[in-house]
Amino acid sequence: MNYESVIGLEVHAELSTNTKIYCSCKNEFGLDVNTSCCPICTGMPGTLPVLNKKVVEYAIKAGLALNCSITREGKQDRKNYFYPDLPKAYQISQFDLPLCTDGYVDIDVNGEKKRIGITRIHIEEDAGKLIHSVMGDESYVDFNRCGVPLIEIVSEPDLRSAEEARIYLETLKSILQYIEVSDCKMEEGSLRCDINVSLRPVGSDKFGTRSEMKNVSTLSGTQRAIEYEIGRQSEILDNGGVIEQETRRWDDAKGENVLLRSKEEAHDYRYFPEPDLMPIVVDDEWIESIRATLPEMPDVKKARYTGELGLGDYEAGIIVGNKSMARFFDKCVELGGNVKAVANWLQGDIMKVVKEQDITFDDISFTPEDLNELASIVDKGTISITAAKKVLAKMFETAEKPSKIVDDLGLAQINDESAIEAMVNDVLDKNPQSFEDYKNGKTRALGFLVGMVMKESKGKGNPQIINKMILERLEAYKNS
Repeated sequence: MNYESVIGLEVHAELSTNTKIYCSCKNEFGLDVNTSCCPICTGMPGTLPVLNKKVVEYAIKAGLALNCSITREGKQDRKNYFYPDLPKAYQISQFDLPLCTDGYVDIDVNGEKKRIGITRIHIEEDAGKLIHSVMGDESYVDFNRCGVPLIEIVSEPDLRSAEEARIYLETLKSILQYIEVSDCKMEEGSLRCDINVSLRPVGSDKFGTRSEMKNVSTLSGTQRAIEYEIGRQSEILDNGGVIEQETRRWDDAKGENVLLRSKEEAHDYRYFPEPDLMPIVVDDEWIESIRATLPEMPDVKKARYTGELGLGDYEAGIIVGNKSMARFFDKCVELGGNVKAVANWLQGDIMKVVKEQDITFDDISFTPEDLNELASIVDKGTISITAAKKVLAKMFETAEKPSKIVDDLGLAQINDESAIEAMVNDVLDKNPQSFEDYKNGKTRALGFLVGMVMKESKGKGNPQIINKMILERLEAYKNS
């Protein structure tokens, strides 16, 4: 039987606040184990939480960016369950009155737009982290992550393939980074998702029984996990089996998932209003003040790049997908840089160095003005592309101006036609056989001769002028 997959994601994003959600402990990744926790975030008896206003602001900002309605009067709730990394045996979350509801995000799938509904966005605290010994016989708990503020973004079951799910997650990640509410560093766990997958016969409008995979923390892993689960469920159904509602753990190294437990329902968590926290009241003035801080969204920026600036869809997508690159590119354009040339440099040689050095475009040692200057002297024929790559490498090392580097290294291109003509004549005189080769259809003779002249000029001759001169001589001989 042919099946249609029905997929929904619950995306958890850690918010980039200075402190945790209910206490003043530092919200920072990578601190020594159990050095950023206190009686409040570890749930000691008699402690009282106080809501961090910035968490609410960031959640509203995410809701506005994802076209949600903002709840004017909300509350927080206790979600009760036992797990070793949850010292209170409950998590403060939101149940029936989330901060944001009924939103959507548009994704681009193979050149076509698809709208994915956002059911809700709510705030909650993160749990701690279990650390398992190498031998597997002991486990430890790091409570630094307890109380780290999260937003959970719950999609409608509108996704129909693993690829769509990956693109949706990439789109969410980009938006959250643009509005600067989360760094979305998946390798640090600040963006992760739970994946719900079910199958139904093609043409059916009735949902099948779903399974959930917890805490998938890479984009590629999300796609692989869904593809595996679709295959697993298809095999069960084809063999006459029944899909059980359950929670499974994705093992990315093995490329498979394993059963954790039967899937809980909402009533299993025994939600009830958090008695130690006041209701959340949001007025229109606060919402509009947050809306005013929203930057140009990635989809709007991409449309501007392809429309106003004339970039291709692919190259615009690459730039927009990297916020710090887009910021650098926008500054170059604002200063009058050559749009195409700047885009090519950023996506090519500069991106390579950024990745090698594990930095962002904000950390580059030279400025947008410097890149514009490099592109300009190439356009003018002052230096060749080969020489420009040497200049760029030096710019990364020294942050000196391109023109100074060109002078210091003696890289200026020879554009004097009389000087070039003398070198061309010398090379042609030494290689008379090339004329016969070209006349007999061996067009490689042209490239050989150009290379010889470039060698004669020590790489400084203008290749366009050299190519033109040699081609004219060869064509004249061919037609004689």
